[in-house]
Amino acid sequence: MADDVVVRDRELDRLRTLAHWLDDSFRIPGTPIRFGADAILDVVPFLGDAVGVGFSGWIVLQAARMGASKATLLRMVFNIGVDALAGVIPGLGVIFDAAYKANLKNIALLEGQTLHPAETQRASHRFVSVLAIALLLMLVGAGVATYYLLRAGSALFSRTF
Repeated sequence: MADDVVVRDRELDRLRTLAHWLDDSFRIPGTPIRFGADAILDVVPFLGDAVGVGFSGWIVLQAARMGASKATLLRMVFNIGVDALAGVIPGLGVIFDAAYKANLKNIALLEGQTLHPAETQRASHRFVSVLAIALLLMLVGAGVATYYLLRAGSALFSRTF
């Protein structure tokens, strides 16, 4: 039992480190504004969103392995969805990503869940599969939205000049 707690704590530390790297690892000098690699990745249309959703999805899948409840996992996926949808808006998506910090929110949800291990339930393989499919659909949706935004911007730009 004690070994399980040590393993869980070690995994939670790894996930905290990843979330910090994604959401809070850099600071604009002279300001309290912090951002992470996820905001930097959002500068690259679609590819940046794909990588960000991939890392965020990894945190959710590890939370499922650690026994997070279905409600917690759904809230985590919702945070990723909000982050991914806002991320497709050029310019604004980077600012939103730097402010929203979905991964740190998800770690806070997971920590709240692990403080009460008796209440934690193992997520079924089917539910984890549904979560993985939902993350994939978010990724595809972000790609389609980026395509249409770039296409509309290109059409507008070509008509202007």
